[in-house]
Amino acid sequence: MTGPTLVPFQQIVVKVHSRCDLACDHCYIYEHADQSWRTRPKAISDEAISWTALRLAEHAKSHALPSVSVILHGGEPLLAGPERLRRVCEEFTAALEPVAALDLRIHTNGIQLSSRFLDLFDEFDVRVGISLDGDRTANDRHRRYADGRTSHPLVLRAVDLLRQERYRHLYLGLLCTIDVANDPVAVYDALAELEPPRIDFLLPHATWDDPPARPDGSPTAYAEWILEVFDRWDARGRPVPVRLFDSVFSTLAGGPSLTESLGLAPSDLVVVETDGTLEQVDSLKSAYEGAAATGFDVFRHRFDDVALHPGVQARQLGLAGVSRTCRQCPVVRSCGGGLYTHRYATGSGFDNTSVYCNDLKALVRGIEERTVQSSASPAVSDPEALLILQQDLTRYTLARLNEELAGRGGERWSAAWELASAIEETSLGLDEIYAHPYTRTWLHTCLDALREQRPDAVELALRLESYVAAAAVRSGLGVPVRVGCPTGTLVLPTLGELRLTADGGPCEAEVTGGPDEVLVSVPGREALRVRPGEAAPGWRPLRRPGLDGWPGLVLEDVDPFRDCFDEPVRAVGDTEALSRAWALLRAAAPGQAAEIASSLTTLTPLRSGGPSVGRHAYGALGLGLEGTPAELAAALLRGFARAKLRAIGEVADLLAEDGAWLHPAPWQDEPLPASQLLAGAYERVLLASLDPAAAAHAVLALKALRDAPEPTVSGKRLIAALHKEAARD
Repeated sequence: MTGPTLVPFQQIVVKVHSRCDLACDHCYIYEHADQSWRTRPKAISDEAISWTALRLAEHAKSHALPSVSVILHGGEPLLAGPERLRRVCEEFTAALEPVAALDLRIHTNGIQLSSRFLDLFDEFDVRVGISLDGDRTANDRHRRYADGRTSHPLVLRAVDLLRQERYRHLYLGLLCTIDVANDPVAVYDALAELEPPRIDFLLPHATWDDPPARPDGSPTAYAEWILEVFDRWDARGRPVPVRLFDSVFSTLAGGPSLTESLGLAPSDLVVVETDGTLEQVDSLKSAYEGAAATGFDVFRHRFDDVALHPGVQARQLGLAGVSRTCRQCPVVRSCGGGLYTHRYATGSGFDNTSVYCNDLKALVRGIEERTVQSSASPAVSDPEALLILQQDLTRYTLARLNEELAGRGGERWSAAWELASAIEETSLGLDEIYAHPYTRTWLHTCLDALREQRPDAVELALRLESYVAAAAVRSGLGVPVRVGCPTGTLVLPTLGELRLTADGGPCEAEVTGGPDEVLVSVPGREALRVRPGEAAPGWRPLRRPGLDGWPGLVLEDVDPFRDCFDEPVRAVGDTEALSRAWALLRAAAPGQAAEIASSLTTLTPLRSGGPSVGRHAYGALGLGLEGTPAELAAALLRGFARAKLRAIGEVADLLAEDGAWLHPAPWQDEPLPASQLLAGAYERVLLASLDPAAAAHAVLALKALRDAPEPTVSGKRLIAALHKEAARD
């Protein structure tokens, strides 16, 4: 048996002072269920500081953490004074410097902030976050002195000090606790006017035992308030990052959450109190007395001990750690069940939905509805955009190969690389090479060979010369290109191959010419002239069957990297069955046939089977060319569906947390993960013209996916388009 998984802590909250100079009536430390602050020392001791730094360095080293964040907190941490804070900064810097990068931060109400503090923070690169609830009316609703006096002018003075040129680099941002009684636009405008590097909006801590205020009784009052802020922020051009919004954007696109209050990422935070006690996240103090306690301290225990505490582990379970209701909710990837504290209810503990459940649903859906047109990848709805993004992916892969070679290609690589750059600047010849399906297959073969340190890796990469030569010919620039031919055969991708030596011995050729005629010179021999579209002795051009409505189709049996399918490839044989299948497909499914003709450029004959989608080869399909016209027509549709879905998935995230859920599949008894259900539905949508029953199955599958948690905003757009097409059929 294996023990529980340990998630190392990368955020350490250090309580340097346990008292505060304000009397905020919404403070979870002083005004909520847990009152343990009353028994703790006001300021953290030297001993507690030293042991905490030692434990953190030990933890970072044992888990090889590249960086850790230490957040100085309270109470009000500035009440500890400059000398105590200097001691904290010195201890942590000295302990962590040999081990991991240290990100020091302080969170303050700003009342005590002065140049003396900021000079200290500048010395140790301590970034400063300030709590401010908006304009004076909003801020005075809760953030006041004990005698009722306003704190707002002093907080603004602190922010103005941070905005000075000499301290601006320390300005971390503003944290605002939401009160729906405040005007959301006025709050946002007041915060944005202070030009913070970031704004954090936080829901006030609440539980099912002590639910949040809802003055108008609306179950989505907090979502409505936040969405008003969103609309203002969006209309003003999004001038400042808002972590809440960025987190929702990220999760909708399939990425991680950016805040503990949302998303399914495991918690990696631990709190050190002023007496050295180690506790769980502070917000738990809102649930009940002792909710954050672990029984550990820095003097006797390691951070690993705390990481294995059941309460800590409960916040690291991801999807398994939320309630049954949440696990079935379509927005669970974005909301993550809400902040752990907000799920608490006497009797059932934390195994509940968030007390803000309706707000979180409305918020995520509201942001999604407002941004779907701009945030979904164009590849899911625009075939031309998909082709462009696929070419960009090939460009990027070529750049990666250039970096990985790191000069090992010598003068030959440098010359070919420079010539490729020149061709790209003056013509479209290289675009046609990027569009060739097997160009990226070659590039990934090279990268794999370099990673595996194969002896032929550099020689494989030097095939760049042949791709540049083909691009130069296509461009008609007349630029001579030297190409090494280690097997005595010159391969010009997208054009054909020319046998140069009878015994297969290596040689070097110079290629020039244009689209109508190619001139190939080999030292010591008479130059050879070939016409790209015409067979000649030694020259084998690509086979083009000339199908009606598919004039650009190539039957590829020349490219050395075409063997990237599940079945072995073979030479082109009789194409009569293919011609009949294509005619049938054009008659039965003209729309799908037109898209195939515009997207698929290459069919590679397979010895049997298919359709098969090549690795990194969008635009190509492997297909056995035997069978009835109906069988081949269906194979073309299935293959195109698989190829296109894979290509979209290469440039756009369609699903997240795939495999975490299983969904009923109308065409089989066993449920499927979302990726397989989507693939099956996609094929059946395209097959509907040949098999009407396929559309009914596709509609049922797409309905299940539409309400599933896995689809990203791009995935949902694709599912909606497929559902519309399937329902029409």
